[in-house]
Amino acid sequence: MTFFAPHGEAHRGHRSGWLRAAVLGANDGLVSTSSLMVGVATASSAHASAVLTAGLAGLTAGAMAMAAGEWVSVSSQGDVERADVERERRELASQPEAELEELVAIYEERGLSRGLAEQVAQELSKGDLDDRVAVHARDELGQSEASHARPDQAALASAASFAVGGLVPFLGMLGPASGTARILLIVAVTVIGLAVAGILGAVAAGTSWVRPTLRVVLGGSAAMAVTALVGHLAGVAGV
Repeated sequence: MTFFAPHGEAHRGHRSGWLRAAVLGANDGLVSTSSLMVGVATASSAHASAVLTAGLAGLTAGAMAMAAGEWVSVSSQGDVERADVERERRELASQPEAELEELVAIYEERGLSRGLAEQVAQELSKGDLDDRVAVHARDELGQSEASHARPDQAALASAASFAVGGLVPFLGMLGPASGTARILLIVAVTVIGLAVAGILGAVAAGTSWVRPTLRVVLGGSAAMAVTALVGHLAGVAGV
């Protein structure tokens, strides 16, 4: 007889909520803050203090906006999830036979024979109403503990990662450079930060890092280029 030792499977689906918010926040912090600083720095009359002020204002406003946006968005997702579960609860209470048949059909679509699908559905429906609601939430609605909306977690992860990412472009202000050299330094440290954010996000998700990193770096660089052009045109126009 062969015995198989239990093994741990490092699935990462439970990270999807906070990971998405954290990656988005870090990327936005890097791109938004650096783009704002570069845009102001390309104006012909901009001084270092103006660049710093713009960066700090963008960092603060951006972190708060990301937190509020994630909280509202994920809270709305949670409202939808709860409404679906409550609707399912009412249908289970009023139409148990129809709901059982729905469960059987779901299992048939997944490859079970009719007889086995009926057996599985009936076995899983032996509990009380709460137990049956949990079964339908999982198998009919696709909800699970790992996928539940967590607005506080998403808001905190997004704001914190935005702040961390937004601090990186300020490293470009630490050197003695000025004018074009300062702009290039801000861009350089931001590109490095984008690459690091892309790699860390890929590692946390358990995927290859090349494509996500290139996507983050190219997208952020394009945003900085457009903002720099707008800042330059505004400076030339004397706005």
